[in-house]
Amino acid sequence: MSERVWINQTSRHVSSRLSLRPPQAESLSRLVQAIMVSPELLGHERDISAILSTLKTEFSTLEDFEREFPSLCFSLATGVGKTRLMGAFIAYLHLAHGINNFFVLAPNLTIYNKLIADFTPNTPKYVFKGIAELAQQPPLIITGDNYDQSGAVVGDMSLGFADDVRINIFNISKINSEVRGGKEPRIKRMREVLGDSYFNHLANLPDLVLLMDESHRYRASAGVRSINELKPLFGLEVTATPFVESTRGPVPFKNVVMDYPLARAMEDGFVKEPAVVTQRGFTPADHTPEEIEQTKLKDGVRLHETTKAELLTYARENGAKVVKPFMLVIARDTTHAGQLLELLESEAFFEGRYRCKVIQVDSSRTGAEEEKMIARLLAVESVDEPTEIVIHVNMLKEGWDVTNLYTIVPLRAANARTLIEQSIGRGLRLPYGKRTGVAAVDRLNIVAHDKFQEIIDEANRGDSPIRLKQVILEAPSADDKKVSVQVGAGVMARLGLTEPTVIAPGTAEHGEPVIPTPVFKTEAEKQVARVVMEVIGKYEVKRDLVPTSEALLKPEVQKEIVAEVTELLKPVQGNLLVGDDGAAVVLDVSAVVAKTTEILVQQTIDIPRIAVVPTGDVTTGFHPFKLGILPNFQPGQREIVGQELRTSNQFTMSREMGSREQRFEDYIVKRLIDFDDIDYFTQAELLYDLAGQAVANYQAQNYSENELHEIFDSYGADLARLIRAEMMAHFWEKATDYEVQVSRGFTELKSCNYTVTSGQTAHHFRETVIETSKIKQMLFGGFTRCLYPLQKFDSDTERRFAILLERDSTKWLKPAKGQFQIYYKLGTEQPEYIPDFVAEMDLAIFMVETKARGDINSQEVQAKAAAAARWCKQASSHATSVGSKPWKYLLVPHDEVNEANRLTDYLRFEVKE
Repeated sequence: MSERVWINQTSRHVSSRLSLRPPQAESLSRLVQAIMVSPELLGHERDISAILSTLKTEFSTLEDFEREFPSLCFSLATGVGKTRLMGAFIAYLHLAHGINNFFVLAPNLTIYNKLIADFTPNTPKYVFKGIAELAQQPPLIITGDNYDQSGAVVGDMSLGFADDVRINIFNISKINSEVRGGKEPRIKRMREVLGDSYFNHLANLPDLVLLMDESHRYRASAGVRSINELKPLFGLEVTATPFVESTRGPVPFKNVVMDYPLARAMEDGFVKEPAVVTQRGFTPADHTPEEIEQTKLKDGVRLHETTKAELLTYARENGAKVVKPFMLVIARDTTHAGQLLELLESEAFFEGRYRCKVIQVDSSRTGAEEEKMIARLLAVESVDEPTEIVIHVNMLKEGWDVTNLYTIVPLRAANARTLIEQSIGRGLRLPYGKRTGVAAVDRLNIVAHDKFQEIIDEANRGDSPIRLKQVILEAPSADDKKVSVQVGAGVMARLGLTEPTVIAPGTAEHGEPVIPTPVFKTEAEKQVARVVMEVIGKYEVKRDLVPTSEALLKPEVQKEIVAEVTELLKPVQGNLLVGDDGAAVVLDVSAVVAKTTEILVQQTIDIPRIAVVPTGDVTTGFHPFKLGILPNFQPGQREIVGQELRTSNQFTMSREMGSREQRFEDYIVKRLIDFDDIDYFTQAELLYDLAGQAVANYQAQNYSENELHEIFDSYGADLARLIRAEMMAHFWEKATDYEVQVSRGFTELKSCNYTVTSGQTAHHFRETVIETSKIKQMLFGGFTRCLYPLQKFDSDTERRFAILLERDSTKWLKPAKGQFQIYYKLGTEQPEYIPDFVAEMDLAIFMVETKARGDINSQEVQAKAAAAARWCKQASSHATSVGSKPWKYLLVPHDEVNEANRLTDYLRFEVKE
């Protein structure tokens, strides 16, 4: 195996095992690219200016290393995952190039502690989870607190650490404080911080690589300038802010090789959408500062409770984990923070409903109080921790990575740009790791009645971080026109009815592309073959006569088909029997029918059409149950209006002025019966029981009668939606019996529809894909056993599994949408399941799904597997009755896909009903 292939395989291995997001995978591929074009990066005997010249031709944004050693910056928006990317860099450099020594710089104590935790095995966010080589022999973590003990051990080769990965993690702010103000040279002070002998040990290592987290925070500090003396092979900087502030404005980094800005992360759905919120018609000048503050706090709580309800509904409807949101209040100073704490926990603020649910985070706490405060802050993501409001004098620092911050109430004077940047810094991470499609679950609200228009105007500026798109990853050229491509089954090309597919030019490794010779060459034969295919399509529904495609070859069936084809050809018979030169042509229709049918049977896999239908009387209903947690909805008269900063889409939260109901329960029940799947006449008793539970919940909070009417009038629809989501978990259906109906023994293979770049040539499926993040944009060909000439893959795992299918199966395909019509239950929805592969073997037919190991046990994957396994069981019963092959459903973890395995080895992953 060539070195290039080995390096690319290692890169893909790391990317796959760590489940890197596309921007992370692209960053890793750019590091791979940099080392490939400039291998001198891996040694100390090099010309740095020559390396810079080489890399500048590869990366258009690279101007200068800005250090005495090569240093490359990877700019990824907050929330995309910079720490995991550093882990990927380390894993790749160790596995591909044998680099063992790494020096990681953190900007402050918070991130320093976070990095130590994330690089430590058996912690929730361990960065090497999935890398087997580092699981067997975990890296040795050396920190600024233990280097004098752990660092000394490293040098002793006899203790068995010679081959370990060694990761040194240091806090640059500590280093800066040590080198500040003394008369001794900085480098001497630097050595005193690290320990003289250990610093020399690091400086003499032949393979030290420097990684700098949030490097914009300390780029020009004295401590970092001294780092040059460590003489690393190269530096890798990660930041979301690739510039340093100066008196003349921001100064961009000159060594950026990867730029994935916030605007791109928003478009791709990796972070929340920030939105600014006010009251409809609110005029700040008409209110005192105290009134504005009170209004913002109360409206913030209303938003918080609405978001809490949306999150709870989403979790129940989709079987997802419950996320507890919290609200962040930014105070002016510690005195103001203390006053806010007292107010928010008092009876005057919503009757004390937030007592013991608020924490104040600032420097005024010491000792045991400080420890308790920090413990609550660190646990704020837990649904078991009661905190719903956090008060802070300033925006919480970098390194505090929470995903459940949904509402920010800034009460400290700040300009619009600062408010936007601060909210971007902390509140955009998504709790489910991706957008859900539910606006309230995917949005961060900034309550800014007094700054609403100012923030909108700032967000619309061309240099706003939300709009900033000057540097776009692989920006498409004007020629990159997208076109829709329809790929028909290979049988059509084999018969000569469509043009054969040409893939990328062959290589010595893959051989020249194989273009099958069409069976029919004359136009007369092709015309007959088209009619034959049309007639055969009608035989799918004749299940008694043709239970399988093989039955099409029976003499009596062939005779019927010939008769129908001959009848259909009569209107054009004269044209068919005349050749291009005008001479008469003798055409044997039965021979064309026989050959067409033979090719069709060879080029198909029998996929039956199966339906499960209830028989006899069918009744449905819901089991009685106790409602779960309900949101703390508040009475409120004013309409709240919000606007997303990136898209300018507006949303409102307003009181619906409906008729006053006689019973509180009626507000909820009238909304529940609006749902098509809830029948009032059969479920009235249960509906009023559930509505009564909800009413009792709010009555227990001592609201007045008018306030209760207001709550149920305003939020009756929200409560109904939340209650219905819970009802679905208690739904039952009873039928006298269920019958499996097979309407067709085989079905025509549907055409696949793909969107691709105009003029793109298909790649050979064995071709190693370097930029795996772009694999969804590629078409692949060169198959000999696939029933389609071209295929698209959603991941490189699928491409590699296709290699096994080409080697071990009789024939295979990636089914098109609608081919199986298998549906699974996901919350209240019933989406269609489209398997990754179908492969026919000698003794069975495999339906295969390849999935990231970490996703195997997710509710959606398990729901799909259950539906697919049930279908395979029913298809196997049908197959037994007609003498065909049984079906088996295989759910294969991505890290098990290896060319050393046989296809039958994956039977151990069979899922049975």
